[in-house]
Amino acid sequence: PGAMSQAVAKEIPQEQGEGGSRRSSWGLLVTAGVGGTLVALYAVATPFVTPALRKVCLPFVPATAAQIQNVLKMLENRSGSLVDIGSGDGRIVIAAAKKGFQAVGYELNPWLVWYSRYRAWRDGVHQNTKFYISDLWKVSFSRYTNVVVFGVPQMMPQLEKKLEDELESNARIIACRFPFPCWIPDHTTGEGIDTVWAYDLKRSRGYEAKSLEITPETES
Repeated sequence: PGAMSQAVAKEIPQEQGEGGSRRSSWGLLVTAGVGGTLVALYAVATPFVTPALRKVCLPFVPATAAQIQNVLKMLENRSGSLVDIGSGDGRIVIAAAKKGFQAVGYELNPWLVWYSRYRAWRDGVHQNTKFYISDLWKVSFSRYTNVVVFGVPQMMPQLEKKLEDELESNARIIACRFPFPCWIPDHTTGEGIDTVWAYDLKRSRGYEAKSLEITPETES
């Protein structure tokens, strides 16, 4: 019996060691799997997160159906080229192309640009649309007569100056969600987050010129 007990005692650690080894192997596999998943998620999510880390961020917030209709309303009786600054998944560009515009979108997120191109092809308007991966601050918008902007309050003053310097007087700028700080809108439609403001640049420039002509009050 003593010999048998010693034999059993020797077997138990060995079995525990084998079980521990199996558990260790499974742990390594799980760790590797989780690590691989995190790396994949990081690769996919980085283009979405990176813009939000910039000094002036332009996060992706899809346009609502009401916003798209309000933008199209502001484009009635308009012609020429159109650009969507921060075009996201391309829905504004595609909707404008369906109305006959040669429409272009600029978007920093490459995943959204590729998806926009796919949507344009799927909807049969790929020949009337173009999507570029680009930082809006490094692009000149001088050749566009219709500009759509989905911005955030922090960027609107700087963008207002950029568009004022680059666009021709016949341009119309359509702002969604947030208005420009200095320009007076010529047309407004929608409510809440669906509000859209339209600015005719020649009138905005005229307003600015008149504001400079105010004569100082004289003492009586």
